[in-house]
Amino acid sequence: MEDTDRRILRLLSEDGRMSFTDLGRATGLSTSAVHQRVKRLEQRGLITGYGAQVDHAAAGLPLTAFVSVRPIDPAAADDAPDRLAHLTEIESCWSVAGEESYILKVRVATPAVLEDLLARIRAAAGVSTRTTIVLSTPYEGRPVS
Repeated sequence: MEDTDRRILRLLSEDGRMSFTDLGRATGLSTSAVHQRVKRLEQRGLITGYGAQVDHAAAGLPLTAFVSVRPIDPAAADDAPDRLAHLTEIESCWSVAGEESYILKVRVATPAVLEDLLARIRAAAGVSTRTTIVLSTPYEGRPVS
């Protein structure tokens, strides 16, 4: 990938609403050249979408936790993501190597809601869990370098 494309990716990851004109100024390209490059980056799958950054605390979900998931029966089908997909409190699900099979990022309103969610996760997927509560987030979603 060219340096200019990397710069465009970094700029858009910092501000997904940046105009083609502003991208052009920042990269030294014309607006139409930037538009063509962004379109190619989208077609190649390097840009997969655009979204808003949400202040979860202001949205009523101040508690973030990581929930490590391990099957109770290692011989059981590995279908935890499908069994958990209906739980909207789960923001992300990563398949991982190590003792756990998956790590879930969850956002909830209170510790009591988290406790209830953990019970629903265990029941829905037949798994054991280990939970880490986030105290603060110095940075997240850093731009591509």
